Amino acid sequence: MSEVARDAGRERRREGREGRAVRRARAAVTAVFAVNGALIAAFAVRTPSLKTEHALTAGLLGLLTALVGVAALAATQVAGRLAARIGSAWVVRIAAVALPLALLGVGLAGGPVHLAAAMLLVGAANGLLDTAMNAQAVMVERAAHRPIMNGCHAAWSIGSVAGSLTGGAAAQAGMSLTTHYLILGAAVTAVVLVVGGRLPAEEPSAGPSPARTDDGAGRRGRRAGWARRVLLLGAMGAAVLACEGAVITWSGVFLHEDLGASLGTASLGLVAFTAWQTAGRLVGDRLSARHPARVLVRSGAALAAAGLTAVVVAPTPILAVAGFALAGLGLATPLPLIFSAAGHAGTEEGGAGATAAVARLTTMTYSAMLLAPALVGRVAEALGLTWTLALLVPPLVTVAWKAPVVARTPSSSTPPVVAAGVPDEAL
Repeated sequence: MSEVARDAGRERRREGREGRAVRRARAAVTAVFAVNGALIAAFAVRTPSLKTEHALTAGLLGLLTALVGVAALAATQVAGRLAARIGSAWVVRIAAVALPLALLGVGLAGGPVHLAAAMLLVGAANGLLDTAMNAQAVMVERAAHRPIMNGCHAAWSIGSVAGSLTGGAAAQAGMSLTTHYLILGAAVTAVVLVVGGRLPAEEPSAGPSPARTDDGAGRRGRRAGWARRVLLLGAMGAAVLACEGAVITWSGVFLHEDLGASLGTASLGLVAFTAWQTAGRLVGDRLSARHPARVLVRSGAALAAAGLTAVVVAPTPILAVAGFALAGLGLATPLPLIFSAAGHAGTEEGGAGATAAVARLTTMTYSAMLLAPALVGRVAEALGLTWTLALLVPPLVTVAWKAPVVARTPSSSTPPVVAAGVPDEAL
């Protein structure tokens, strides 16, 4: 009887250790998302300072900004292979330190050539970090047996708000880009040093299994992450981010030029959209624990479609702002759930498989985010902005229709990431 009691005690202690490991991993991944949001916002909010300090024309600034997106897209293609070699946790650690260093390079750049090189580094580091941190969140979900992706994306939004506010304050105080990014980089590096060791670690791929050493294995490796389901999830994520990018870029223009709002009132469209999106993500994990993913994606996409419909038919700016708020709330949960589903779909190949699937999804969503604002502008020249925003509703309806593909079936061969077998109550 005493032996049984001792075994039970050891089992409880083991489960307690595993529960603490999962909680630490969740906190670490959430912190990385917040750090990424703060860095990207600090970069974006200082664009006017960048233009002034380097005397850039609008055309040159646009070209340099495009380099960031191109480099990020290229980096997403590398992220899966890199994770297969060194593990996604190490990709996060390296990229989370490289990104603020690249920003510092932007501040220190002495001319357009140096600035272009720094912009490429910013995009590459962010592409690697974005892909790897989403894969890490999937790994924690599998270890915890509960959703956390919405909370991670909410942390990104909160970090973005913090980065915008501190960046705006730095600009108002006349702080140079170099000083601002040096202080920010030191703070971020300290955070990464603290949380980096708590990230969940998977075994890097040692190469194809003995049964797959022929040419077919090589072809399969090149196709890794491009499963039909991942492609469909990528198309859904691209539709969601295209709508989000269009709102971010054009909501203020629509309110000001089409509905006659003042510049101050016009800014409320984006404020309302972002605030309600963040609020929705803060409760998204609780909703995910209670409702199937397909239900949340379908209802969220439908709500966003209703919000954009309200925007285009609104007779006054205030009603349009309310429509943007509704769209933000609707778009709170679909993208995190789509990322989570893609990562889980790739876990049959281990942690590196999850990273490869997330990398493919990130490539498609990044492309949509980059192209949508420009495409909206081109179409608006022919149809007007009101009708162009109305054209964003059918893609959201399609996402709602295809929502069942988000429902995930975890693999029976779950990789040993953090602690396995942790009870749901551990978090």
